[in-house]
Parts: sequence; structure tokens; C-alpha cells
Amino acid sequence: MRARTVRKFAAVLCTAALAAGALAPAAGAREPGGGDAIPRLTDDRGRVLTLRGWNVEDKANRGAEALSAITEKHFRDLNARGFGFARLLVFWDDLEPRRGRYSAAYLRKIERILDWAAKYDVQVLIDAHQDVFGPAFGHRGIPEWATRTDGLPFTPNPDDWFSEYFQPAVQRAFTHLYEDPDLQRAQAAMWRVLAARFGDHPAVLGYDLINEPMGELGPGEDLATAARRIEREQITPMHNRLADAVRAVDRDNWVFVEPTPIVGEGVPTGLGRIDDPKVVYAPHFYNGAMEAGADYDPAAGWIEAYEEAVTAYPREHRVPVVVGEWGPLNNELPNMGRFYREALASMHRYSSGWAGYVWCYGGGYCAVDAAGGFRTNKEQTASPYARAVAGRVRAESYDPRTRAFRLSYVASGRGVTELSLPSRARDWRVRVTGAAWVRGGRIWARAGARVSVTVAPVGAGR
Repeated sequence: MRARTVRKFAAVLCTAALAAGALAPAAGAREPGGGDAIPRLTDDRGRVLTLRGWNVEDKANRGAEALSAITEKHFRDLNARGFGFARLLVFWDDLEPRRGRYSAAYLRKIERILDWAAKYDVQVLIDAHQDVFGPAFGHRGIPEWATRTDGLPFTPNPDDWFSEYFQPAVQRAFTHLYEDPDLQRAQAAMWRVLAARFGDHPAVLGYDLINEPMGELGPGEDLATAARRIEREQITPMHNRLADAVRAVDRDNWVFVEPTPIVGEGVPTGLGRIDDPKVVYAPHFYNGAMEAGADYDPAAGWIEAYEEAVTAYPREHRVPVVVGEWGPLNNELPNMGRFYREALASMHRYSSGWAGYVWCYGGGYCAVDAAGGFRTNKEQTASPYARAVAGRVRAESYDPRTRAFRLSYVASGRGVTELSLPSRARDWRVRVTGAAWVRGGRIWARAGARVSVTVAPVGAGR
């Protein structure tokens, strides 16, 4: 969402969450699998994956300068900090500035970025990004030639750009995108171009079909009701169309699907089943009050409400979860240290990973400052974890006080378990028990062996 969103918007959504009964207690620990546990993301060898990383973007430049703000340094630094995942923002308006004319230069720039990611062992999710629909409204995303407003009004609000989603022209543009057959075909064709070009690239993990889809409120509808209807009747069919388009050229990579950003307030989604064997549910994790500048309020129960609501869809449809964006604008307020601890613990309980917003060098939402040091509280995002587990995970935990990571699994004998460490390997002590051996953060184990792993900072506990 990433805006100075109006407090009225936050209040409306919080009221809707309470009305939906979403403030139930959150689960206490990651479930070991089976029963109604949320499935984990896996790779082609069946290894259980955990994604930890950041969004990587260039919203400022377009045309000949598009993507120029993204450099090799981004991926080198992600790798050095122990992050192995990036959600790369790409824009349809740059890819297809004129209908049917795809930019070869833009595709080459995406490929160069993917080459950097592969060099530094970072897996990439290609995200078809939009903010407030696209350039027709002063933002990025859907091309102007694909924007139809029926002459309805649009009034910019630069002090609160997220409120522009509720302008009549923007809402009508979404309706046409979802319902006009020629725009449906154009959007699908755009995805076939991307998936055909990059489906075999070693860095590519999957495709996020559209960022933060929104829609048009009906007469008398409140926001939560409208969001569920739009998700059910318009976004679900769109996701199915686009998944089919991807599968026409790529049978292997994952398809990530998003609900509206309204789920950020703990409102259950109306999204329906996506008929594809490799679907990931990819909600965002933003709170309206915090986006408007408020501090984290632990007593409000927002994280608990969000977790309770956001886990319903993946349980019902048996799909893994990866949180595609999260992180407050002002991370230096008094309660933000607690927010990061509680948010990370919550996502660990139900998700296969996350991408923070955003890996850049400066202020605002940036993860690190101009010198490359973590900004206040964001250092909590860097911790040891198991990037890939070759076997069935029995238990997994991280203690932020001691910085100790523990993993227990039954080895499959297929592939190698990979640990990710947030600095030099020699700064960490890795201990393994069971019929297994470790070298440089990689663990080999005999099939069927029960393996226990402990990772702690060198010198801890002495």
C-alpha cells in the first residue's frame, strides 16, 4: 500500500474486521504439517523452501531509463545479508507502450537484472506492478491505451495517493480491465511474453500476476463487502485467465495470486479457487493506521486479526503463503521494535516467506541507509534460516534474543539442505546431530535420518 493513507480509511477497515469476527487469537507456533496445516512452498526436488528477501524496484525511471536504478549491488548486498529472494517490479506500460509492440530493450533490462540475481543466488518473483492503475492517473502499471474511464472524473490527491483508488475514473478502469474481452486478451498476451522469455531463467521462481488489484464499489456497498465481491467475481476469473496464459509457455514456475489490499486490516478475502497446480497466495501486510503515521498499537490486536483472516484461504484451498510486501514507513517510533518482533514471529507461523518493502539505500521505506547499514529495527529481518530443507520438517524456531535458529527434519535423501546466514559463515556455529554432515551451511543427510540443526553466533553460550 505504501502511502500516507488517511486515518478514515484505516478506521473503516478496522470496523469491518471487527464486524467479521476476525480478532481471534493467533496460532502459537509453526505447524509441523498434516491435518489442516498450510502447505509449504517446495522446489522441483521436493525440498521445503523458505523465502526471505525484499522488493526491488525502480518506479522513478521509465522508457529509455527504465530499471536503471536497479544495480548489481542490490543483489550482492541481499546475498551478503542472507536474503535469497527478491520481488522484482516490472511495469506493463514499459513492456508494451504501444498496443502489440513489446519493448525488446525493456526485456533485455529485465534479463540483465535476472542475471545479477542468478550470480548472487537470489530467487526472483516477477511482479506485474500497478499503482492507481497506471500512467493515465500519474502512476505506473497498466498502459494508457488499456485505460478506459467512460469519461468519469479523476482528481489527483498527491498528499494521499492511495485514496485515488476510490476516484470514479480509476474504479471504472479496473472494471473494464476485468470485463472487456480485448483487454483480457491483451493482459494475457503480456504475461505470455514475460513467461516465454524468462520461464527458463535460473533465477526465476514465479510470477505475481498483478499487484494489489482493486475495483469498483457498487451503490451502497461498504469497502469490505465490495472487496470480497470484486475478489470473487472479477479477480478470481482474471487470475485463472492469466495462470492459463502463463501455463501455455511455462509449466514449471509458481503463480502468485493477490487479493485486494483490504485484507491488510484482517478482512477475510472473497478470492475463489485458482485452477492451477502451483499457486501461491501472496497477500500484503500493511496496516492503515501505521501507514498514516501512527505507531504500532499492540493492544489493538491487528497482527492477530490479520493472521486469523489471512490463513483461512490457504487452509481451504491447500496452497502455500508468501507475504509479497510488508513494513511500515516510520520504523523509528517507540513500539516499532516490538512490531518487527511480533510481525516476524507471526509470518513464521503460517507463511513460506516474505518480501519486505523495499531494498533501497536511503530514507522512507528503504531497508538500509546510504552507507548500506540497516535502518532502525530493520536489522531484525536478517536472521539465520533454512532456505531449503531436503526432507520433512518436524520443528523450526528462531529465538531473537539469542539469535539461535533450530531445525529438526527427517531427511528425504533428495538434494541438500541449505542454510542461509546473515553475514560471513565463520561468524556462525552450525551443529548437526543425526546421520548427517555439514559444510559451509550445506547439510547432507542419509535418507530417513532424523536430523537436528542448531545455528548460533560464534561465542554464544560460552
